[in-house]
Amino acid sequence: MSKYLQVELTRLKKRFYEYCAVVEEDVRNAVRSVYENDKELAMQVIDKDNEIDKMEIEIEEECLKLLALYQPVAIDLRLIISMLKINSDLERIGDLAVSIAERSLRINELDQKHPQFDFTIMCEKSLLMVKNSIDSLIDFDEQKAKAVMEADEEIDALHKNVFQTVGDALKDKPNSFELLSQYLTISRALERIGDHATNIAEDVVYMINGTIVRHQG
Repeated sequence: MSKYLQVELTRLKKRFYEYCAVVEEDVRNAVRSVYENDKELAMQVIDKDNEIDKMEIEIEEECLKLLALYQPVAIDLRLIISMLKINSDLERIGDLAVSIAERSLRINELDQKHPQFDFTIMCEKSLLMVKNSIDSLIDFDEQKAKAVMEADEEIDALHKNVFQTVGDALKDKPNSFELLSQYLTISRALERIGDHATNIAEDVVYMINGTIVRHQG
């Protein structure tokens, strides 16, 4: 039984890592579409959403099947439970990438820019959190996972700065509300991507040593 479980786990992990790569690329392309004002790239992200949803369902079904058929224990059980939870976070990250791409298209339609908004640092940090959380999963690297958790506060602080900047800009130019709301939504999506990357990192820690680190400040 254990031999068959290991074969199925190897196959599931391969498919799961492919899923991780697709989501990571999706976030990167959504961010690029904002940087480069690239309408076609934004549409690619939006069109890929159905593919990500299908992959999420496929992986969830595989995880549940292994739990039902093989009744795994110890590290194998923690691995499957963690993959189930991370699977959901990855799908939400994909949804947030779509939201960023949609905001990018709207900014393109408005044909406006605001000189006060530069998401370069926030985008890079969010992307790095996603990449490192996935790498920590692939490498079974607890320290890298914990570094992702620590980085979340930086993203939160950057989002607060954007929120304040939007409020100040609205006082000066109330008629720029629609443009500013796009920037605020992008910032919020990046902040939420950081939250989901943190969730993934927390599940990696649980998977490695069985310690639940959520809500521990």
